[in-house]
Amino acid sequence: MNDTDLTGKETATMSHLSPSLAKPAARSARSARAAALAAALAAAPVLLLVAGAALAHPGHHHHEGGFAAGLAHPLLGLDHLLAMLAVGLWSLRQSRALGLGAPLLAAGGMLLGASLAWGGMALPGVEFGIAMSVLLAGVLIAALVKVPTALGAGIIVLFMLFHGHAHGSEMPHAASMLAYLAGFTLATLAITFAGRLLGGVLMARENRLLRGLGVAIAAAGALFALG
Repeated sequence: MNDTDLTGKETATMSHLSPSLAKPAARSARSARAAALAAALAAAPVLLLVAGAALAHPGHHHHEGGFAAGLAHPLLGLDHLLAMLAVGLWSLRQSRALGLGAPLLAAGGMLLGASLAWGGMALPGVEFGIAMSVLLAGVLIAALVKVPTALGAGIIVLFMLFHGHAHGSEMPHAASMLAYLAGFTLATLAITFAGRLLGGVLMARENRLLRGLGVAIAAAGALFALG
C-alpha cells in the first residue's frame, strides 16, 4: 500500500468523524450562549436596583424619586422578588400564550392591586396573601403543575394583586403616582423575564433543579406566613 492510499483513507476517516465532532461543539456553543444570556437577564434586577439608587440621590426631583422608589420596592422586598421570579419560572411549563403573557399579567395584577390601594379600597390579609402567593407559586413549580391558560392567567393576576396593593399602600407621600407606577412596572417585567430565562436554563439541564428551586421558594413563603 502506497502513501497516496494511506492519505486517502485518513482523509476519508477524518471527514467521517468531522460531523460527529461538530455536533457536540455546536451544542456547547449554544449552551454557552444560553448561559451568557441567562446571566445577563438574571442580572437585570440588580442593574435596575443600581439605577434606582442613582436616581434617588439628593438633588433629583420628586417625580424621579417616585420612579426610583417604585423601581426599588420589588427588588428590596424578598417576598416580592421571589413571587415575581416564581411567576416567571412557573410560566415556562404552561401554554405558549400564558408563558409569553406572564410578565404582562404580573404587571397587570400589580397595577390592579395598586389601583385598589390608591382608591382607598382595603384588601383583607394583604401580608398573608403575599406570603401565600410565594408559597403556592413554589408548590406549583416543585410539582411541575400545568393548568389551562385562563386559569393560569387568573392565578398570576391574583397572586400579584396582593403585591400591587402593598406597593400602592407604601408609595412615598411626595412621589409622583405615574413615576412610581412606571418604576415598579419596569421592575416587575424585568424580574419576571429573568425568572423565565432562569427556568429555561434549569429545564434544559434537569427538572430536579427546577423542582428544588420550587421547594426552596415554597419554604420561604411558609416562613413569611409564619412570621
